[in-house]
Amino acid sequence: MAFITISGLPCSGKTRRAQQLKDHIEHRLKDALYDGPPLKVAVVSDDTLNLPRSVYNDGRAEKPARAALFTAVQRQMAQDTILIVDSLNYIKGFRYQMYCAAREHKLRVCTVFVVATHDQCREWNASREDGHEYTPETLDNLLVRYEEPSSMVRWDSPLFTVPWTDADVPADDIWKAITEGIVKPPNAGTQAVPKAPTDALRTLEHTSTTMVAAIMAEQVASGGLGGPVTLSLSSTLKPKVILPSRNVTLSELQRLKRQFVTVHKKAITLGTTEKGAVDWSEESIADKFALYIEGNLKP
Repeated sequence: MAFITISGLPCSGKTRRAQQLKDHIEHRLKDALYDGPPLKVAVVSDDTLNLPRSVYNDGRAEKPARAALFTAVQRQMAQDTILIVDSLNYIKGFRYQMYCAAREHKLRVCTVFVVATHDQCREWNASREDGHEYTPETLDNLLVRYEEPSSMVRWDSPLFTVPWTDADVPADDIWKAITEGIVKPPNAGTQAVPKAPTDALRTLEHTSTTMVAAIMAEQVASGGLGGPVTLSLSSTLKPKVILPSRNVTLSELQRLKRQFVTVHKKAITLGTTEKGAVDWSEESIADKFALYIEGNLKP
């Protein structure tokens, strides 16, 4: 349904804003005037994943922690869920990564930027008694490294800025964004790449080799007259190929076979961006190789 990214400096009040937003949304979903589909509100945060603030002390510990957060976000994304991610989300590349995942799931998105001054963040961090405070060195490091969201980039838009002086979040505007906003379809960069079956390489090699042998045998039988030829590869596989009116040498066919296999092997091992399902059956490969031979054999 929707994905809301909470972003802000450490100890700027993000969790309080996330809770305010969750309360507002749940209240609207329970309202008698709400006539939309049944939805639930979920929050994913460092605290729900039991990630201590100490992971931000060291980049080597922070990277797997961020990966755990992203995995949890992906698991919670669904059409029946309004998902709020309450974390620093201070790296624009990470926000873009979550944005791409949301587009894959066809969710509406928005970003809530929780604003506070550096001095205010330091003061709130020093006054914490819940064990979730940052060390002074880590706090100062994160304050410097923070990459602010921007309404000029698509992965942070629409952007709602909430300064520390505001008593509440702009619930009406956020509600409109997550219920009426445009659902952007996945683009080529976010779509999963179709994969070939596990036996595609074997089928490709076997079918093309069998066709080369069948063409050579057919030439011997017909005396190299050329024209349309039906190759009997099996009781059910009988591809047709048009040969030139001359004897085609084995070296020519082997060269074409190597080229054909090389091109299609890349598609199998690396995936393909062709739209729709890709057919790697013997029949499909035989037809493709026949067309390849016809298009590349000299008259």
